Amino acid sequence: MPEPEKPEHAGGDGPQPTEGAGIFVLKPESATATKGKDITFVAKVDASNLPRKPVMKWLKGKWLDLMSKAGKHMQFKETYDRNTKIYTYEMRVIKVVDGDAGGYRCEVTSKDKCDSCAFEITVEAAQEGQKDNILDTFKRSGEGDEDAGELDFSVLLKKREKKEEAPKEEVDVWEILKKAKPCDYEKIAFQYGITDLRGMLKRLKKMKFVPKKSDAFVKKLDTAYSVDKGRRIQMSVEITDPDAHLKWLKNGQEIKPSAKYVFENFGNRRTLTINKCNLSDDAAYECVIGDEKCYTELFVKEPPITITKPLTDTTTVEGEKVEFEVEVSEEGASVRWMKDGVELNKEMAGSRYRFKKDGMRHVLIINEATKDDIGMYYAITNGGESQAHLEVEDKELEILQNLNDVSAEAGEQAVFKCEVSDENVTGKWYKDGVEVLPSDRIKISHIGRVHKLTIDDVVPSDDGDYTFVPDKYPVTLSAKLNFIEVIVEVIPIEEPPKIHMDTSCMDKDNVIMVVAGNKLRLDVEVTGEPAPTVCWMKKDQAVGEEGRVRVENMKTLSSFVIDGAELRDEGPYSLVVTNSVGEDRIDMFIKVVDAPGPPENVRCSSVGEDCGTITWDAPAFVGGLPIKGYLMERKKVGSARWTKLNFEPYESTTYETKKMIEGVAYEMRVFAVNTIGVSEPSATSQPFMPIAPTSEPTRLVVDEVTDTTCTLKWRPPEKIGAGGIDGYIIEYCKEGTDQWVQANAKLEEGNHYKVTGLTMGDKMLFRVIAVNVAGRSLPATLSQAVTIKELLENPKIRLPRHLRTKLIVIVGDKVNLVIPFQGKPRPVVTWFKEGAPLDDKSVGTRNSEVDTILFIRTAERAHSGKYTLSVQIEKLTDSADIFIQVVDKPGPPTDVHVTDVWGFNAAVEWKPPKDDGNAEIIGYIVQKADKKTKEWFTVYEHSRRPSCTVSDLVMGNEYFFRVFSQNICGLSEFSGISKNTAVISKTGLIYNPPPFPDKDMSSSPKFIAPLLNRSVTAGYTTAISCAVRGNPKPKILWLKNNMVINEDPKFLMQNNQGVLTLNIRKAGMFDSGRYSCRAVNALGEDVVECKLEIHVPPKEGEEEKK
Repeated sequence: MPEPEKPEHAGGDGPQPTEGAGIFVLKPESATATKGKDITFVAKVDASNLPRKPVMKWLKGKWLDLMSKAGKHMQFKETYDRNTKIYTYEMRVIKVVDGDAGGYRCEVTSKDKCDSCAFEITVEAAQEGQKDNILDTFKRSGEGDEDAGELDFSVLLKKREKKEEAPKEEVDVWEILKKAKPCDYEKIAFQYGITDLRGMLKRLKKMKFVPKKSDAFVKKLDTAYSVDKGRRIQMSVEITDPDAHLKWLKNGQEIKPSAKYVFENFGNRRTLTINKCNLSDDAAYECVIGDEKCYTELFVKEPPITITKPLTDTTTVEGEKVEFEVEVSEEGASVRWMKDGVELNKEMAGSRYRFKKDGMRHVLIINEATKDDIGMYYAITNGGESQAHLEVEDKELEILQNLNDVSAEAGEQAVFKCEVSDENVTGKWYKDGVEVLPSDRIKISHIGRVHKLTIDDVVPSDDGDYTFVPDKYPVTLSAKLNFIEVIVEVIPIEEPPKIHMDTSCMDKDNVIMVVAGNKLRLDVEVTGEPAPTVCWMKKDQAVGEEGRVRVENMKTLSSFVIDGAELRDEGPYSLVVTNSVGEDRIDMFIKVVDAPGPPENVRCSSVGEDCGTITWDAPAFVGGLPIKGYLMERKKVGSARWTKLNFEPYESTTYETKKMIEGVAYEMRVFAVNTIGVSEPSATSQPFMPIAPTSEPTRLVVDEVTDTTCTLKWRPPEKIGAGGIDGYIIEYCKEGTDQWVQANAKLEEGNHYKVTGLTMGDKMLFRVIAVNVAGRSLPATLSQAVTIKELLENPKIRLPRHLRTKLIVIVGDKVNLVIPFQGKPRPVVTWFKEGAPLDDKSVGTRNSEVDTILFIRTAERAHSGKYTLSVQIEKLTDSADIFIQVVDKPGPPTDVHVTDVWGFNAAVEWKPPKDDGNAEIIGYIVQKADKKTKEWFTVYEHSRRPSCTVSDLVMGNEYFFRVFSQNICGLSEFSGISKNTAVISKTGLIYNPPPFPDKDMSSSPKFIAPLLNRSVTAGYTTAISCAVRGNPKPKILWLKNNMVINEDPKFLMQNNQGVLTLNIRKAGMFDSGRYSCRAVNALGEDVVECKLEIHVPPKEGEEEKK
């Protein structure tokens, strides 16, 4: 038992930790906590063998993430020991309450490694006899909000005198919750200060409810269901009445069946299935039958967002753009960015940081990196985090022009000048280590990248070492000022002119290179006595002192300046200095260079399935320097986004672009690169589409061979692609050669072709090639050579099924019989009728290579008979008989007369018609007419015999009778009318029939319909039936497993005119067995039996497992 002032520890203050299984060095252990006290659990992980930082999760139960509940009640801590490379994780529970009891789990993951450990917390009361209170169970400890801890504000209250209050009646919240609907749980929890809703539901589920017996429900819904987002959930109830009307409600609204909500019925069980659950399905559900309801609540768990592509460490220089990119497992996920523990957002970041989302990619962009951006950056989701370090290095400063030593006499001007690569760099000038400050005689200037120190009226004290030091860069530039003391002599000095020019900016051929648009300044020191005359020349023209190209002359210094160099400034230049003593000259060539022009004539020369070959011409203007290479970009037609294909210059003018989508149109453009820079983009190429040739055609076979032709058949290629198929090329060659000859001049669009003009007896090979816009496919070639010779095939008639029986045709209809046959060479077709050649001009025939047609435009009865088709090849013959029957309406019956009259009855007889219409008479229609009204009424239809008895005649009336004959064509057009009449007199009303002898109908019982084996579902009423015949009426006995079934209310036995039925109500497993029925009378007995199987449907849990 821990001391009150110290928190308890589980797994952290015990003996020396031993090596744990998996990743853990020390695992948390189960512990017993005292209510109201603190407890701490410790886990340690060895990261020496892990590829990246481990991620720890603390869970309660199966899936409740405790990290999201961090606050004053639940605190988490993480430390790292760099020496031992061990991570220590702590979970501290402040002021333990009853709701903290239960099973816990900690999981640690690192890339593909994972380990977990389970432990339990048992909460015991501080004092014996203390009763559990629902408010103490779920209130959070501490002083924060309801998610952070218990609502205890006593420390903020002033000390006051206690007032006696009337005792408040204690409320049992559990009883209120047990009686409430699940949809009201949240409202009650808020009313009584309960914040741990999931713990409340778990405790409610464990409590033993005493349910009220329901008349409508046998089994109600569970108290709550939980499901992962995107998965399926089933809710089931069992009802008493299978025919009862049932409704499903969601948050009080009725649910209609759809693809998402599926209703199923299995006997008395009703199931609601919810497919692809999302957060909107997290609601309260009801099942309603009449006035009775049952309730439940569905909790949809959202899976954690994991990081699939972590951050990487980055090193850059000041002023460069930096991008940190991370990919997560789901689109639209929320990612938090932090730097050294401080969250970065749009309000705090300002213009320095930008956040970008592209599907599952999340990017943090730092526009211009500085030293302040150095640190550790984190990307955090609810399922993990990733970190990377940013290192920003100083940008190196490049010296473009160094300081030069200067010699000056008294009163002259001394100028120190240098040029650096960064225009924003400032610096200080020093003389012999002492900073030089500007004055009336000393001027310091900074124009662009040039820093200049000018000293007017040089004095002897100006002699010394001068240094320029750029700020924030470890670089110094030094030069010396030499003071020349002038000794005045009376003797005049004569010195020839001399050009002192710095040749470091020239190559060995005296070529000076300047970039177009930049400024060129050449400072040349000129000496000589007397002072020489300076002249700058371009070819034969002198350069003036004004304008863009000009000369600036000082006492001993001449400067040649070009502002914004242009291509026309390129050419040979010379500097000539002369005086009375002599002349000096220097020649140079100024070359103006620039970025090259764009490449020309960009085009696609060929395409493949996912690639294309691009060619172009070199730019007309190369900028005065050789082309180092080319950069290519590609985009889809209609898109504005260009994709770079290479980052290093590509030297050739032919490039194969890959990884394209077949059937999608693309465009290309090219940039030229030289030492100066990159050209403008070329004109966009014409759109091109990567398309591959199809695969070879399939199932190439020979369909027919003659003495000079061969017919081929094939199927389209398995792989066609976006280019489709334009047609096929058929080629052939003799066996043993490789000289393929194309058989078709135009592409064949169909899947068969007849090759003609072949020589009989040759062995030929054939192949078929598919062609589309991308070119020819691989050929499909026959595996064996084909001998060009027509094969003899026996004649065979393929008589259609409906012609294998007699063909009945109505007079006047058309007859058109198509009868296929086979045989090679083409058979000789002959038609016969009744064994003689067919020569009836009203019957026509038409023959082809594969079938023959017999047609009659208007059928007559004379066309009836047997037709014989004969096909013959040489001495081989095949024949088939076709029977045609042409039918017409029959004639009227003859000799219709009344043979007898008695009472209200009359006997009528007649003879069949003389003309039956070439078809069987199928019946007669008899009609009567009263002599007074002469209205005819039908008394018999479909009478098969040539006689009938007409009953129910009216006394005192006289009747005529007429009869129509009928065959398959219909009724005869005319009727046969009786020659005499039937007069119903008032006497002779009683008819005395002749006596008939009685027949003995006695027989022993015999079952005429047996019992059949059956297999039925448990819980449903089933029946087995049979039929028996016997006289006198037999006694019926039903037996189960040879035991007589007595008056059991579960069984209902019925006998309806000899049809015996045994009904079994709500059959169960114990009703399976062998049933028999026994019939007994005085003449004997008979028995039939069957086997009945009862199977139980699988339960809901078993169905889900399946």
